[in-house]
Amino acid sequence: MTGAAAIHARGASRPAAPPPDDLTEVELTWIEKRVENWIRFGREVGEQILDRRRRVLRFAPDSVFGFVRWAANDHGTISSHLDVLRATRAAEPQQTVPFVWPGGDILLKVEGWPKVERVLQMIDAIEAIGIDPSEVSPDHWRHVHNRMTAGEPPRSYTAQHHRAFLRRRAGS
Repeated sequence: MTGAAAIHARGASRPAAPPPDDLTEVELTWIEKRVENWIRFGREVGEQILDRRRRVLRFAPDSVFGFVRWAANDHGTISSHLDVLRATRAAEPQQTVPFVWPGGDILLKVEGWPKVERVLQMIDAIEAIGIDPSEVSPDHWRHVHNRMTAGEPPRSYTAQHHRAFLRRRAGS
């Protein structure tokens, strides 16, 4: 079990829902071995089941989530994407992402299975040190995006980095 389902299984509570106009919606589709879109991490504040293969999750402003999109045909994988997004308020500038309405602040964007797999491993490593990836410094996700775009290895996120981020956030 991964992503939001795992968070709820561990007993974490959902944050209170803000006004509907400020929610970011993500449509998830699961057609086994064809289209598999899922949330890798994040805390949704609402869910709507559309049918047995599709549902919509809603995220509060400023929440961070990881969204994976994968598609295949009879010959294998045709696309793999992983985006780490910050949900925005309706009045904020935002970038468009397929299946995300109205959009979000893209902190990290990778395409192609090797890069997606590498970021999934980074997320696993963050969880292994006891940090919820949705609580990681947005600057870290931007760093990972920039380093991967440049073909360079990103720095690991450590408990020390996280403590420093939390102190900075508390001071603002």
